[in-house]
Order: sequence, then structure tokens, then C-alpha cells
Amino acid sequence: MWKEKNNSLYRKFEFADFSEAFAFMARVGLTAEKMNHHPTWKNVYNVVEIWLNTHDAGNKITDKDRKLAKKIDALSGQIAF
Repeated sequence: MWKEKNNSLYRKFEFADFSEAFAFMARVGLTAEKMNHHPTWKNVYNVVEIWLNTHDAGNKITDKDRKLAKKIDALSGQIAF
């Protein structure tokens, strides 16, 4: 579940291993590029943390962030190896 923290939407995702985490990040990266709306994120082994806010709006949460968050949620369920 996404949480509002420090003017960002934040969520932590955990996967079975690094390969699943990396595949998820690749899918998120392609989606973000298509939307021209890029996350701040961190990856350590099987954990991916994501922060979303809109830089052009003064680093605040906007509808762009909420739309990308929904797409990311959908992608997190597509990982299968």
C-alpha cells in the first residue's frame, strides 16, 4: 500500500530474489519513460523502494504520481519466473 511521506507517495516491494526485483524495475522503468514521469527508487537484493512526486510541481504529490502508482501496482503482480 502506498503511503504519503514527506511530500511523496512511498511503497516498498519485496520479491523472491534479485531477478524478480530487477524484472519489476525494468517494467516500471519502461512505464515511467512512456509517461515521462520518473520515480526515485532504491534496490537492495529483493527489495525495491519507490518514492513518487512531481518535480515540476515543486516536489509535491499530483495526479501524475497517483496514475503511475496504480500502474506500478499492476506491474508488481506480473512478475513470474
